[in-house]
Amino acid sequence: METWPFHDGNIHHLVDTRLTNARHDVGCSLQMHSSLIRRLSQERELEEHKGCVNALAWNSKGTLLLSGSDDTQVNVWNYSGRKLLHSIDTGHSGNIFCVKFVPETSDELIVSGAGDSQVRLFNLSRLGGRGHGDGSIAPSAVYHCHTKRVKKLAVEVGNPNVVWSASEDGTLRQHDFREGTSCPPAGSSHQECRNVLLDLRYGGKRSLADPPNPKHTLALKSCDISSTRPHLLLVGGNDSFARLYDRRMLPPLTSSQKRMLPPPCVNYFCPMHLSDRGHLMQLTHVTFSPSGEEVLLSYSGEHVYLMDVDCANGSAMKYTSGDTSKLLSFTPILSRVEHQGPMSDVVQNGYQKRNISAEMLEKCRMLVDFAKKSLEEGKDHFYAIEACNEVLDGYGTNVGSTLMHECLCTRAALLLKRNWKNDVHMAIRDCYNARRIDGSSVKALYCMSEALEQLNKHKEALEFAMAAQCLAPSNTVVAEKVESIKNKISAAEAEKGNRSEPRIEARTGRVLSLSDILRHSGPNSDASEDGPRSEREDSDCDEEVEFNFETQISGDEGHDVESLHGSLNLRIHRDSNGSCGSPTTSSQIDRASYQPEVVIDMKQRFVGHCNVGTDIKQASFLGQRGEYIASGSDDGRWFIWEKQTGRLIKMLHGDEAVVNCVQCHPFDCVVATSGIDSTIKIWTPTASIPSSVAGGSAGPETADVLKVMEDNQKSLIDNRRAIFAHELLEQIQMHEGSLHPFECVQS
Repeated sequence: METWPFHDGNIHHLVDTRLTNARHDVGCSLQMHSSLIRRLSQERELEEHKGCVNALAWNSKGTLLLSGSDDTQVNVWNYSGRKLLHSIDTGHSGNIFCVKFVPETSDELIVSGAGDSQVRLFNLSRLGGRGHGDGSIAPSAVYHCHTKRVKKLAVEVGNPNVVWSASEDGTLRQHDFREGTSCPPAGSSHQECRNVLLDLRYGGKRSLADPPNPKHTLALKSCDISSTRPHLLLVGGNDSFARLYDRRMLPPLTSSQKRMLPPPCVNYFCPMHLSDRGHLMQLTHVTFSPSGEEVLLSYSGEHVYLMDVDCANGSAMKYTSGDTSKLLSFTPILSRVEHQGPMSDVVQNGYQKRNISAEMLEKCRMLVDFAKKSLEEGKDHFYAIEACNEVLDGYGTNVGSTLMHECLCTRAALLLKRNWKNDVHMAIRDCYNARRIDGSSVKALYCMSEALEQLNKHKEALEFAMAAQCLAPSNTVVAEKVESIKNKISAAEAEKGNRSEPRIEARTGRVLSLSDILRHSGPNSDASEDGPRSEREDSDCDEEVEFNFETQISGDEGHDVESLHGSLNLRIHRDSNGSCGSPTTSSQIDRASYQPEVVIDMKQRFVGHCNVGTDIKQASFLGQRGEYIASGSDDGRWFIWEKQTGRLIKMLHGDEAVVNCVQCHPFDCVVATSGIDSTIKIWTPTASIPSSVAGGSAGPETADVLKVMEDNQKSLIDNRRAIFAHELLEQIQMHEGSLHPFECVQS
């Protein structure tokens, strides 16, 4: 795979083209070219902060870099000299999580948001000729409206008057500098700031099939405004779904005195396999692509996913709540027949069809042969999967149905062998798409039964295995699979009769199961979730509740089952002014009449990093064309992938603990990163030799790339126990408001 070229063309040809063709996009292609990315290395380390650097932002011209830190300082850096210009003492009493330059203000206005729930505006022109040692200026405006941490700010290109802030209190607020320079503190008797653009305090969703839950505040973690269509607003928080809103269709600004049901959104975004995990998931970052045609989602305890914005033109892959069960249930499929429902979009890859040369087709066949050989020999699964990705995501249907079917089945089998987090769900997609090409594919049916076995869905697995046996009655491997699944079903039924149910004892005297309170089950549990849940919050208004429970936590693929021994005792004291209020019954969404929304599905997944320890970890598009994807990681590294194929192109060591922020320069091949360290790293293509791995100032890193990624995948699974505890506290926080999720430091 090292010698297989990337899809951005030959850089020498692009340089020659730029000399003869003055088109702007030629320069854009050169900004973040694969040959430059592979030479990225640390050029400079900026050292002036005294705490974690949680936020970075370039100005529109790329001449200044803004940084915000736990030390409550906002620093302004000069790009050309890599020098500190100003260090502003913001007056925040909590960690700074977000900073922005306000557009069209000659880079004089900057804004910050922090853990003290405040948004503060500063005018740099007031610093005059003062050096960076004297940054004590009063803020031009202070907004106290939020009641919880402000995690993200958004600005609109060309708009110097407004900034938007997303907070864990479930509201997104619009601050217009022309309407006032400050507001009363939240909770004061005179606080009537009518600046709530989105009220999502009743907006969280347990799953796609459920309406917004009045008991689940959507604690917002991230937001973004499209640079090409600024009326589009993207938000993400502590459930599985990113939401796209059209600001022109939202109701007028309101105050926070009365909670409202959330307004309808234009689109939901969520990978299909995460749509039933609702409140057990959390988005740490959402962002638009430079073109505004795609969005990128980064999940805590999960991977990074790419999705199309528009589904009207047929390019986006979409589904409904019923499609998940259809994907896992056996139904005969007619070969090469395109269904017209949402499931038909699963097979698409979102890229335009193009002609493929005979030479390129032969190379694709060689890649598939390499993948098949790796599968037979049981080695090099990662590189074999990347070979299949190159064929399927790089060329798709252009390689022909026969080779495509063979590649899909091979990749599915490889994914099941590698067994990284959610590989099994990707294998299920491949099996479905392979059956779309050949409805009588024994390979696809057999792989599907293996995938469902990993999910502990043995009854469904048996259906696919028996279907494969009907098509190939003399195949001994298939026959053994059928018998094996039957034995597992029999053993599970026998064990079920002897197994005691996990219990929670509440002080109210009512005995509840753990799922009744938290609705927590392993993501691969075979248990039905169709039962009533309307009674599970009956004790939410108790003055204090004590839980004692004992349960098991299962890994994502059903193979890492651990017992959580002992009991957890929690005593919840409600504040005297606590409220259990919710919208009136007449305003609540009737579950029986609720029609689940259509959701846009993923078109690419980016794996290798680990996102567990912090809730501010970013995933970013690199360059003006956004052809590469970057993300920080809990292992102190940051990763770069090719957007089209998901292929890892570069891994760099950027922090002693965690890399959270990755921000690309607007025009140059320069990237700024930061994290738990108190420094900012500047990366430029200055390495003498291109490689997929590089370290900091010490030079190339010697660690094996594959081992690093395998360790990160192990961390994602091993941290299930920590995530479970966090989910428990998050659920209580949504009702009690007295507990806080992760700060920027690792848990």
